[in-house]
Order: sequence, then C-alpha cells, then structure tokens
Amino acid sequence: MYFKQFYLNCLAHASYLIGSGGEAVVVDPQRDVDIYIDEAARNTLNIRYVIETHLHADFVSGHHELAERTGAVIVFGARANAEFDHLAVSDGDELCLGDVVLRALETPGHTPESMSWLVIDGSSPGRPWRVLTGDTLFIGDVGRPDLVGSKGYTPEMMAGMMYDSLHGRILVLPDETEIWPAHGAGSACGKNLSKETSSTLAVQRVMNWALQPMSREDFVRALTTDLAEPPKYFPMDAEINRRGARSLADLALRHLTPAEGHALIAGGAIVLDVRDATSFGRGHIPGSINIGLGGQYASWAGQVLAADVRIVLVADSREGADEGVTRLARVGLENVDGWIEEGIQAWDDAGFDIAFTPQWTVAELHGCTEPGLRILDVRTENEFRGGHLPFASNIPLHELPRRLSEVDRTAPLAVVCEGGYRSSIAASLLERAGCTTLVNVTGGTSAWARAGFPVVT
Repeated sequence: MYFKQFYLNCLAHASYLIGSGGEAVVVDPQRDVDIYIDEAARNTLNIRYVIETHLHADFVSGHHELAERTGAVIVFGARANAEFDHLAVSDGDELCLGDVVLRALETPGHTPESMSWLVIDGSSPGRPWRVLTGDTLFIGDVGRPDLVGSKGYTPEMMAGMMYDSLHGRILVLPDETEIWPAHGAGSACGKNLSKETSSTLAVQRVMNWALQPMSREDFVRALTTDLAEPPKYFPMDAEINRRGARSLADLALRHLTPAEGHALIAGGAIVLDVRDATSFGRGHIPGSINIGLGGQYASWAGQVLAADVRIVLVADSREGADEGVTRLARVGLENVDGWIEEGIQAWDDAGFDIAFTPQWTVAELHGCTEPGLRILDVRTENEFRGGHLPFASNIPLHELPRRLSEVDRTAPLAVVCEGGYRSSIAASLLERAGCTTLVNVTGGTSAWARAGFPVVT
C-alpha cells in the first residue's frame, strides 16, 4: 500500500493519497490539486476516488476539479446532500483499491454527514489498521459541534452525536489503530489540537481529554463550554463545497498599472497588501489592509474581508501575488481584480499618495512618554488573560472589524499582539477606519516579556 499525508501549514490541514494495484484515492484534498496528480503520476497510480470526510467549513476543497481532471468519482457521506454527481456512502460501505479496503464509518458530531474511513491493507495482515478521522477525532481533541446551527442542530445535539460516534465507532477499534485526522494545531475546527499530525488510539486513550471515561452528559457539557466564535467565512466555504468549486485556472491574475489600480480603488475595491509588516510600514497605498503571506494569511483574510469585496493585490513579486491568489481561493475569496506590478514603487512613481505605519520596538514603547498613549492588544481573550502589557485593553482581531467604534480614533494608539503579525493586520484596519496616530509594536508581547518589562495577569 502507498500512503502519504500532505500537510498544509497555513490552514493546518491534512489530506491523503492512498494507493494499491495501480489505483488511488485522495482524501480531503486542498483547493489546488496538482500535488496529488503529480504524486500519483510519479507512483504510477490512477486516481479513482476522491473522498470527503465531511463538508469542510474552514477551506474550499478541490474535489470538483480533481474529479474533472482525472475522471475520479467523488465520495461523500449520504447525509451531505452534495449538489453534483457523487457516490453517497453509508456505514459499512467499502471501496477497494488493489489489496486495500477502505470501510466507511458514520461518525456524526462535528457535522451530521461526518465520516471516518478505516484503511485495511490486505497485503500486510499484521500491520495496524489506519483510520482517517476527518474532523471527528483530532490528536488531543475532537471536532467542534457548533458549525451547523443553521441546519437545525444545536451544539448540544451535535456533541451528543460526537460522544456516540467516539464510543460506538472509534473506541471499539484495536489500540494499535493509527489515527490520521484532517487538521492539526492552529485549526479553528477544534479547541486544543496537538502539533502532532498522527497518533495511535492507545496514545489518544491516555492523552486526549475527549476519550477519558465520562458520562454522555459530562462530555456534552465539556464540549459545548467556552466555544470560540466560528470564523465568519466557514458557512460560505461549506456551501461552496456542497456545490463544487470552480477550477483555479478560472482565476487568472491580471497585471494592473497604477492608474488601473487607482481607478478600481476609486470604484470600491480594497487593496490587500501581502507583504510583511515591516515593508508595509515603510510605505503602502492609503487604506490598504495588510495580511502578510508569512502567517495564517488565508484564515485571516477570510476573517476580515467581506466575501463579495473586490480585491487589488500588492506583493513584492509575481510569485507572491500568485501565492496570494491561490491561498485566498482556498478559503473561497475569488474576487481579485489584479495586482499592481512593481507595487509601491510603481504607485509612488505614478504620483499617488503613500501612507506609513511606524513600527516600534518594545523598548521604544516602554520608554514612550507621549501623553494619552493607549495600548490595544488584539490577541484572543485567553491569551490576554494569560499575561498582557500594563494598561492595555483587549479587542481580539477576529472581533475588531465589528468593534471599530469602540476605539478612539483620535488618541495615539499602539497596537500589539504576540509577535507583530496580527497587530499589523489590526493597525491597517484601524488606519483604514480613520485612526490618525498609531504604531505597530514589532515583537509583541513575546519580546516585551523577554525584555523583562512588567506583565499583568
């Protein structure tokens, strides 16, 4: 059996290619599918099936394009109600590839249609089974139960289903069964996912809180307590996956002159600057939103940008612009009108205005004596409670777009996060909203603590 995990760090997303007898299946593919086609070709495998463990909410899947390009059959759980030709499977149904059998396990809880897939290698009968658990069982956690409220399910109902799935489908497997989930640390599909991307059921029985002995009622209570607000783009992505996303080839990126970009911006397009915070601070198009490619770019873009907004990209290179477009498409943002070639330099040479965002070190912030300076910490509430700068206030970045009115836009403001990435996004949003005097704090609370400056908990 050929078995490979593909891990996409920016979305903390795991997908799989499994092959035997010259045939292969791809499980939970990312939006850009060349990696699976190329890998299958290198191993003389024909992709016969594309399996989705559920209607993913945190990314747009490439199942539709992959099926069109390879002739593969798309496979969903029967309760998914996908709006295109597919094979609907139920508990116990099997797919065969050479010596490999993939057996469907209905494991609702994260979503009603969630499936796990048992992978049995007939050529190695002594080898432990693998189970692809999708967003049902993670390493160290389980899938959140609150993403399908609009479908008539309460979090408590889904948490109860999760308990039944774990105890009726997963925990009955042999201890040596290998666990291969669809996400790792950083995904918003669970609370406390591990950085590990696979494990065994024996280890998870000990390490995973959700597999500890407890009543169904206690499990439901624990799983539904302190749930973070789901990212706003999740419902959109789930529906795109139900319909089937269009090909990435349809999203060709167009060069824009500064004059063309200026006209688009005047017509309502927003500028998405994908450079790092330092480059952005040194000069950018006024009103730009800065989400650097070096962090969780796609997730934050999905959080802070409206689904229907028109986008003009600014990047350091064509390669950076292409990467920016692909990663936006992974979360369903496809309205990119083009990118301004040569970026800020070309904009400046054309005589258009340039804006600047000062970047302060923590030492500069600590030594600042400017009257009335306020500090805004845009980390999560839990991060803030764990330790923050004295006199700082807290508005988490994912809440900032709807809470801009809470910020005094005339007072001097220093924006801080853990390291400077999220704070640069926040600073650009605040600047766009009319904050006249603000700085981004590079290094963030991590650098502040390392410097020995006081921290409040």
